[in-house]
Amino acid sequence: MRMLWAAAGAVSLMLGVIGIVLPLLPTVPFVLLAAFCFARSSEKLHDWLLAHRTFGPMIVDWRRNGAIHRRAKLAATASVGLVFVVSLVLQLPAHVLLIQAITLSGVMVFIWTRPEA
Repeated sequence: MRMLWAAAGAVSLMLGVIGIVLPLLPTVPFVLLAAFCFARSSEKLHDWLLAHRTFGPMIVDWRRNGAIHRRAKLAATASVGLVFVVSLVLQLPAHVLLIQAITLSGVMVFIWTRPEA
């Protein structure tokens, strides 16, 4: 079972890393999921992730007070905005744009109502 948790953690972490450069994938939720999976698979992997210079602070901030750092909020906002602009440029159907706008607005409300680290 530990191997499955480790594999799920590795996949989640890879998706989080891809999310750094790909606006469609959110980084923080995948990193948090990786920490959850690593905690169940390997204390060594979990400790490594918590000590990581880039990913560790976001995990600690979330665990302590459900906080998201301002830089992460700004990056998420820019990413969401870019995705929506691309959808507009691609001239997606109005109903798709409406669904996307409602969903992305909900995500932004959630992110910006979290405390800051």
